[in-house]
Amino acid sequence: MIGATIADYRNQRRESIEGGRTVYTEPDRIIIRDPGGQTYVRGNDLYRFRYGARDIRTDTVGGDTRTVVIRPDGSEIVTVVGPDGRLLRRIRRDPGGREIIIIDNSYRDPQSVGGFYVDAPPPVVNIPYDRYIVDAEEASPDVIYQTMVAPPVQRINRRYTLDEIRYSPNVRMQMPSIDLNTINFETGSWTIPPDQAAKLQSIADGLNRAIQANPRVVFLIEGHTDAVGNDVDNLSLSDRRAQSAAELLTQQFGVPAENLTSQGYGEQYLKEQTQGPSAINRRVTVRNITPLLNGGQASLPPPPPGTAPPR
Repeated sequence: MIGATIADYRNQRRESIEGGRTVYTEPDRIIIRDPGGQTYVRGNDLYRFRYGARDIRTDTVGGDTRTVVIRPDGSEIVTVVGPDGRLLRRIRRDPGGREIIIIDNSYRDPQSVGGFYVDAPPPVVNIPYDRYIVDAEEASPDVIYQTMVAPPVQRINRRYTLDEIRYSPNVRMQMPSIDLNTINFETGSWTIPPDQAAKLQSIADGLNRAIQANPRVVFLIEGHTDAVGNDVDNLSLSDRRAQSAAELLTQQFGVPAENLTSQGYGEQYLKEQTQGPSAINRRVTVRNITPLLNGGQASLPPPPPGTAPPR
């Protein structure tokens, strides 16, 4: 919706009760409030893969939706989504048929007890704060890249699903992050002005360099708001900010869409502790979540040609 505002989506939002949860449905995402009070947003990022695609095929098998985006060079991105809209698997297939699993969200740790929230203690951080949360405006391109490929701040004891990473703050915080404070969103907006978009060059360069070194690497783009407004609006707004940044990185700077995933957190993680308007809190953050997805293993070599991933 070109030129849309959060008010436009609020007017289209539909509220229902499902299994004790309050569900707010928008045209392109849902916001869920659990009985315990936790609220989160879930979107569909397939829109990002349509840019520059030669063809797109979609079919449904056993309730799962399988979308294949074919690019001009003949490579394919395969995305499998469950009946509830949850991303299950993302695969890159090169023109020769060689497949690399980018995300396998169907994995579950044998010791995990249902749900996607992991009640983990806060990580112990023994690195300087300015290397744990890096300000893009102040950091050199080398520091940005080193942060993107930095190891976890502590030992990772198991693999986590993408949903566990998205919705468990103490899991995410095991990885350093970069605040893209070169982007200043206006109140209620997710638009990135052209003059600020150009400032993402060093971020895009670092991402592309890291992806070239490890084609399986996955970066989470996180969107945030200030505390002005209600939490449902802010979750929707923050998710759109994360989407805008991910889309821009692909369309303007050539960062492969399949190596990015996005998530909005609304006003939950304020950088500046204020309930009033705050440009600092209206921000986007990026972090490498690959070690969380693979259990802290070193970069894995691609599978041999012709090896098919689990369906």
